[in-house]
Amino acid sequence: MEKNHAIKSHKQKIIIGLVTLLTTLFALLMMYPLIYIFLGSFKTNHELLLGGAKLFPEKFVTTNYVQAWSEANFSVYTKNSIFLGCGVMLLTVVITSMAGYVFARKNFRFKELVYSTFVAFMFVNVGSVTLRPLFELAVKLHMNSSLWSVIFITAGTGQATYIFLCRGFVNSIPKELDEAAKIDGCTFFQIYYRILFPLLKPILATIALLSFRAGWNDYILPLVFTMSNDKMRPLTVGVNMLKNNGDGAAAWNIMFAGATLAIIPMVVIYCFFSKYFMKGMTSGAVKG
Repeated sequence: MEKNHAIKSHKQKIIIGLVTLLTTLFALLMMYPLIYIFLGSFKTNHELLLGGAKLFPEKFVTTNYVQAWSEANFSVYTKNSIFLGCGVMLLTVVITSMAGYVFARKNFRFKELVYSTFVAFMFVNVGSVTLRPLFELAVKLHMNSSLWSVIFITAGTGQATYIFLCRGFVNSIPKELDEAAKIDGCTFFQIYYRILFPLLKPILATIALLSFRAGWNDYILPLVFTMSNDKMRPLTVGVNMLKNNGDGAAAWNIMFAGATLAIIPMVVIYCFFSKYFMKGMTSGAVKG
């Protein structure tokens, strides 16, 4: 009996060791591009272009960051990125929480058909095909000279997944709370913002983080809408422009430094809100 227990314990240790090894290798593969960009930001451009597979710089060059900060107009671009990210986040949180609440609690004609259509779009991505018609629509509405058009478009795409998570979370909340609120005289909308909205904090924290990241990291859409006005550019567009500042060759070292500076805010935000992010993902996935 003790021998069988020892064999079983030994197998469990081997399995745990293999899982830990595979997880570590996978984490290193995921982290490698960030490590490469970070260390590359301290190299000269010549070393980046001709240095081959060397990971660590021969000499740490800190002036890349000073040059990137001044040439990329980081103060303006950072403000634009914060405005874009926060705008997308707030709009997404409001829309998806309302939609999830309605789909979970309200009965109306063709409800399941509409919801199924939303869920189907979780697996459909038209990508850059819609750029031209969206830009032409923004021109006709005289919204092409503002980041608001980018916010509305970004917040309007990719909502299906967030609505799916919100509906699942609302379904996990007992309907007795709604009934008690109705007895107290609350309307359908009052139940949403007084009772259910505070209870949705875990999943809304996850949606807020993901939608902020989508607004912060978006490149193609802001590029198209800010071609004629460099003062509207967010960091993603401004940083990419840095590689054109080299003397005859792409200045990858300056762009790497700018990319590192642009990544830092997202890493800091994730470190602060990772607990809520994981809790929200688990709640939305399991309780639905």
